[in-house]
Amino acid sequence: MPSRKQLKSASKTAPQGAERLQKILARAGYGSRRACEEMIAQGRVTVDGRIARLGEKADPARQEIRVDGALLREGDEPPTYIALYKPRGVISTVSDPQGRRTVRDYIPLPQRLYPVGRLDADSEGLILMTNDGEITQRLTHPRYRHPRVYRVLVRGIPSSATLQRWRRGIRLEDGPARFDRVEIESGDKERTWLRVTLHEGRKHLVRRVVAALGHPALRLVRVAMGPIELGNLAPGKWRYLSQGEIRALRELARRAAPTRRRSLPRRRPARRTRMR
Repeated sequence: MPSRKQLKSASKTAPQGAERLQKILARAGYGSRRACEEMIAQGRVTVDGRIARLGEKADPARQEIRVDGALLREGDEPPTYIALYKPRGVISTVSDPQGRRTVRDYIPLPQRLYPVGRLDADSEGLILMTNDGEITQRLTHPRYRHPRVYRVLVRGIPSSATLQRWRRGIRLEDGPARFDRVEIESGDKERTWLRVTLHEGRKHLVRRVVAALGHPALRLVRVAMGPIELGNLAPGKWRYLSQGEIRALRELARRAAPTRRRSLPRRRPARRTRMR
């Protein structure tokens, strides 16, 4: 991350009315702001022919911004919102250096589309794909804590005490973790289907929590993200979001927008009276 000195230096050289580069790139559909920050840090973004710095500001109306050599053109593509059923074994990225199949391979559209959130290769289910950088930022940043719902097939039959411990929370190597909701859907003597709701997005969190109490996950399917549900999509199939779903996403993003905290006036310390 850039230091305060670097941010001040970058801001001084920026034209009036400029915005942070990562915000411009996200709005143009290159991914979340965090993903765009990584692109800048990797030297893939140039401004007026020079490699951009992390923390730099620019004005796309007055400056030439390029990503991987291609000229940035804001507003060329209309916002696109897609729900995809990611099959097992597929990578939740738009490209893979090892040549594995990615979620982008399933959507034969020319737009730049990026996944919202991640699912590990062994997991399956709902992935949102969009070129709306602001929506991506609101749905993926840990600060906003949007609900995610999973169906999890675990080994064995969790007891009521185990379910209660998952709800209360347990401690993992990277800190405490808990399920907001966990219910048994069905099962037999060897396996049980759980329905789990949580608001965190730590790596492999669901798998680690169920395994910590002796019930490793055999299968994991994400069935909802915020207001969007997987529905009856089959593995590898996709659909456009409905207008109602898009409105719900935008409302979620609006509610998640950070608000400036009003600073309270400083209270003067009470004057101490001298005792006579």
